[in-house]
Amino acid sequence: MNEGRIWLYVNPSIGLPLFFLVWVAGTALMVHLAVLNNTTWYKEFLQGGAAVAAAPAVAGAPAADAMAPAAEPAAAEAAPAEAAPAQ
Repeated sequence: MNEGRIWLYVNPSIGLPLFFLVWVAGTALMVHLAVLNNTTWYKEFLQGGAAVAAAPAVAGAPAADAMAPAAEPAAAEAAPAEAAPAQ
């Protein structure tokens, strides 16, 4: 290791965490740049582009409205019919 003497000047308890922090930050930056340069939607997303339509339904999955609460019955159906006066 050619640079092994660096630890004579830099304490390993400072140098190693600093090295790994720079390495993780550099990796994250490269991943974000790769996403930015290799997708079509990301630039529009950052500019506040139109929202993407909902994902297509998966076969076998319940419909979106199947999970909705049951609708309230109509007022005419819920209230009993008034009895006509007997003659």
